Parts: sequence; structure tokens; C-alpha cells
Amino acid sequence: MALHIHEAWILLFVLPALVTPAAINHEDYPADEGDQTSSNDNLIFDDYRGKGCVDDSGFVYKLGERFFPGHSNCPCVCTEDGPVCDQPECPKIHPKCTKVEHNGCCPECKEVKNFCEYHGKNYKILEEFKPSPCEWCRCEPSNEVHCVVADCAVPECVNPVYEPEQCCPVCKNGPNCFAGTTIIPAGIEVKVDDCNICHCHNGDWWKPAQCSKRECQGKQAL
Repeated sequence: MALHIHEAWILLFVLPALVTPAAINHEDYPADEGDQTSSNDNLIFDDYRGKGCVDDSGFVYKLGERFFPGHSNCPCVCTEDGPVCDQPECPKIHPKCTKVEHNGCCPECKEVKNFCEYHGKNYKILEEFKPSPCEWCRCEPSNEVHCVVADCAVPECVNPVYEPEQCCPVCKNGPNCFAGTTIIPAGIEVKVDDCNICHCHNGDWWKPAQCSKRECQGKQAL
């Protein structure tokens, strides 16, 4: 009996030495959740849900605080459910606006086109101008140019001339017409050769002259 008790004590001292660390399965003894967290500190991020709000730059805002997140120009309020941002109904930009600023929540027109552009030149609203001798134009409030072109009457001569800065041609020598290839003045009879006397049609200056034959006064041949 004493022999068996001695052998049992020997087994109790030997067995712990036979159990090596490799024989222990770590899956059977999971580490505490706190131990795992402490070994992975570089993967931990602060959670501000229900406590505050974070913008794109990493700034933290308290509940109830107003701020501008990211590139938004409209203010937001930090709530427990996250930022609640204003979404105003912005006024429409004037169609003739030439300069728009985006510094505020809504875009704002800083400059409206108040001139007309015509043939590469700018004119003020209601300004009158003559781009050519025959045109009379005005810059309208609609930024459009309205022009009137002069309607010239038919000249009373066959050789009208255009003077500088004048729209319509003028008859410098008065009314006339053609008698063949000769220009004769209107209002009188003109003997164009030894046998023909011509005059211009009354009012129809563009028509050829009306001529009549008379007794030829040419010299007879000797």
C-alpha cells in the first residue's frame, strides 16, 4: 500500500513538466477583450456618434454647434444623428449676370451686363450711334441693338455720287438723263447733233431721252 502512494506522488510531479506551452491551444483560452484592444491601439478610432460631429478636416464640433462641413457654404448644426445642414431655396441668377460670387450659402450676382456689344464695340444702355452713314442704332435696355437703315429715294440723275459721311447719293449737277451716250440736263431741249433735239422724260430720269429729228444743218459737200 505504501508503494502505491509513493508512485502516485511521483506522477503528480512529472505530469506538469510534460505539458509544454505548445501543447496549449490558445483558441480554447481566448484573451480578454480588453487585452485584445490594448494590443491593437493603432486600429482604434474615436467614435463621436451621439457626442459630436467631425468635418472633412477632422475638426470636432459639439452638439448644437453650427459649422461648415467640407466645401459647403451652407451652415450645418451638429445633432445626435449627425450634421443637419440648411438647404435654402436660392434666388435665380440674373441671366445677364457677368460676375457671380460663391462665398455665401447661395451664389450671388455681383455684376449685371449693362451695355450692348455691336461689331466689337460696347455701348451704354439707351446710347444712340451710327455704325455707318445709312444706319441709326440704339442700345436697348434688353442689351440688344436695334438699327434703322435709311431708305434712299431713287436719284433724279444717271450719274449720282456718294459724298463722305452721307448715306444717300446726290445729283451734284441736278436731274439729267441719257441721250444715247450723252448726258443731258433735264428741263430743256438739247441739240445733241445736227439732226436731233432731245429732252428728258418728265419725272422719269432713268429712262432714255426723248428725241426728235429736225432738218439737218450739216454742211453740204462741195
